Amino acid sequence: MNIEIVHGPGSSAAKVKLDAGETLTAEGGSMISMSGDMRITTTTLKKNKGGILKAMKRMLAGENFFLNHYNPSALGGEVILSTTLPGDMMTYELDSENLIVQGGSFVACDESVDMDMNWQGFKSFLADDSLFWLNLSGSGKVIINSFGAIYPVEVDGEYIVDTGHIVAFNETLNFELTKAGGSWITAIMGGEGLVCRFKGKGTVWCQSHNANSFGSSLGSMLKPR
Repeated sequence: MNIEIVHGPGSSAAKVKLDAGETLTAEGGSMISMSGDMRITTTTLKKNKGGILKAMKRMLAGENFFLNHYNPSALGGEVILSTTLPGDMMTYELDSENLIVQGGSFVACDESVDMDMNWQGFKSFLADDSLFWLNLSGSGKVIINSFGAIYPVEVDGEYIVDTGHIVAFNETLNFELTKAGGSWITAIMGGEGLVCRFKGKGTVWCQSHNANSFGSSLGSMLKPR
């Protein structure tokens, strides 16, 4: 499987070339185009398997209920995938590890990669930015997307990131939700609210734009119907 990110970082698309026998599992509705002889199977989990509970958990994390599985002909084939919001895309290769991805940022992965909703306890309900995570585990390639540019931050100790700007992070990192400033008044008046304080050693991938903030700004300019 060969993955090329094109037209980034503002309007990225992922061009995936598959050899015969390979399977690409992708978020429903993410396909722009594909080879004419590409075969598609739609399930709630892995190909030829059910998984209603996991599909419902993915919906809580902001993903679609169904997954599409792409299989090329004996000559191979190509699938081009898009993002929901304009922004960047990146690939990450899992090597018997876990990658935690924010709801809505998953695009596609190797069939060998497993996914589930990652439970972060009741702290998940305290943030305006819906802190439900997808836990991608195993080995294989993963494609994720962001709203705006995506960039890595290497953490070795502690690092603070606004909840609306998190795309993904290594499971080697722990986090706790906390106020952005020294007091709640500072946090609220400063417009930051809650942030994630990451601890440990690993990488956090951030996005340059916040979808909730963008939606709030855009909504105030729309005329009522």
